Amino acid sequence: MLIWLVELADHFQLFNLFRYITFRTGAALFTSAAIVFLFGPRMITSLRIRQGKGQPIRADGPQTHFKKAGTPTMGGLMILAGIVVSSLLWADLSNVYVVATLLVTLGFGAIGFYDDYLKVTKQTDKGFSGKARLAIEFVIAGIAVYFMMHTALSNPAHGGGFGSSVAFPFFKDFLIDLGIFFVLFGGFVIVAAGNAVNLTDGLDGLAIVPVMIASASFGVIAYLAGNAVFAGYLQINFVPGTGELAVILGAVIGAGLGFLWFNAPPAAIFMGDTGSLALGGLIGSVAVATKHEIVMVIIGGLFVMETLSVIIQVGFFKMTGRRVFLMAPIHHHFEKKGWTESQVVIRFWIIAVVLAMVGLSTLKLR
Repeated sequence: MLIWLVELADHFQLFNLFRYITFRTGAALFTSAAIVFLFGPRMITSLRIRQGKGQPIRADGPQTHFKKAGTPTMGGLMILAGIVVSSLLWADLSNVYVVATLLVTLGFGAIGFYDDYLKVTKQTDKGFSGKARLAIEFVIAGIAVYFMMHTALSNPAHGGGFGSSVAFPFFKDFLIDLGIFFVLFGGFVIVAAGNAVNLTDGLDGLAIVPVMIASASFGVIAYLAGNAVFAGYLQINFVPGTGELAVILGAVIGAGLGFLWFNAPPAAIFMGDTGSLALGGLIGSVAVATKHEIVMVIIGGLFVMETLSVIIQVGFFKMTGRRVFLMAPIHHHFEKKGWTESQVVIRFWIIAVVLAMVGLSTLKLR
């Protein structure tokens, strides 16, 4: 919204600052952090009063988790408030990629909110029907992907005709054009990302820091992919307009820092599905827009690991009646093995940093 002040730059030179993505990204970061810091305590108090018993604790989970009973959930509302307000202020709302990403973020956040609401009111770990939830997620993601793809394809100068193609890291010219089926592929990427972050959100601070790490990584990628000079030098697909997504990702980092203040052990609030689904969907949307869907598997490798642990556990149990892990997702497995919660969280953070560095290295190794 404030980018419109650039039109006054001829009269007030200071407004030239609003022209630069880097300035607006930093401003979005500080704005979202301030919103969460200022309104976080009030929201936590309100949620604690309204929810009573808070988020249900799994009966078969680690014994140390029972002391968390009564902790309110839906903290994702704090994060979403910071991201959305900050993005509305600092991002270019005429940008299709910005609108599509916010659509997915709010849509997935609404699904997560309803799921959290059912869990809290019924005091059960089962909320929204899994099939219905996935179906709605695919519809939301599909709509966003269609508009991003159509925008890139409708004008050769806007996306270079790569809108419906999948790019592969390490190969500068290796593209697979999926045509209209790219909508299904992109939708799958976004839905998978949302649910992968959701599965990772099981310990205090475990999900939010890797989300911030992934957001910082994709902020760099979005900025480079949206700049013709940098994209040409790195030999990555030039997708004009995606640089604006760095502003939203800056807002994610700021909101994440604010939320971590309250979510650090012992957590005063959990983000719940409201936050985890929305944040995962947001990152997935940026990956699709910037044509770095495969790189997301590397940068978000921690989320992939968590998801695979659940798939392996469930699949192996159905086939053999035995379990591969002591408990899934895999962070609970290590808790069962005797790791403290802090050990699991910090070691997983380290893994997330390493994977992000590996993912970013693919930008030059082509």
